Amino acid sequence: MVTALYPGSFDPVTEGHTDVATRASALFDKVVVAVYASPSKSLLFNTEERVALFRDAVSHLPNVEVLQFQGLVVRFAQDIGAAVIVRGLRSGSDFEYEYEMAFMNRKLAPNVDMVSFMTSQEHMYVSSSLLKEVARLGGDITGMVTPKVATAVYEKFGIPAP
Repeated sequence: MVTALYPGSFDPVTEGHTDVATRASALFDKVVVAVYASPSKSLLFNTEERVALFRDAVSHLPNVEVLQFQGLVVRFAQDIGAAVIVRGLRSGSDFEYEYEMAFMNRKLAPNVDMVSFMTSQEHMYVSSSLLKEVARLGGDITGMVTPKVATAVYEKFGIPAP
């Protein structure tokens, strides 16, 4: 049985994230979505909220589990027995970052490999940070996130959904 780990801050989970998790779930026996509890960035949602929103987004996928983690991704991968770390790529800059990270992770944990999914074309422009900015300014984020996530984002900003 091959377990894959899909780590990230997911603040909030987007349809692009869900697409990667869905595609990974078709290839691997088990996918653990790992929500990073303490990223070095400003967050809109706390860890429990991010976990709950991602769980809701993938509730239709029986082989996907959503957990929180802290520390090194490769250490968490080893702790849960994951052989693969899954990452999504939207652009060349994503590739450059993930390329460097893959080599560092390989140095730290040679038994954990990395698999990257090219984003689906309809999601290539969506990032959590851009999505939050659009919502904060009153723009429509429906279709880029699940309805539950859209509601949660607008509530955080204290503005009505468009």
